[in-house]
Amino acid sequence: MSEGSTSGIGFGGLLQVALIVLRLTGQIDWSWWWVLAPTWLPLGTFLLVVGLLALWTLSADD
Repeated sequence: MSEGSTSGIGFGGLLQVALIVLRLTGQIDWSWWWVLAPTWLPLGTFLLVVGLLALWTLSADD
């Protein structure tokens, strides 16, 4: 294994699993949107930043 590579679930994955387990066992009564937020929030943030950079780049070409 090369230096700097990691393996394992990571914090976001662990948080996602914990929230799903808590939701399924009835410990929390959150909407599934919030339970699944550790998955879609980083993706949504990334797509928003990419979209804004694309708009900025396109407007700078004019």
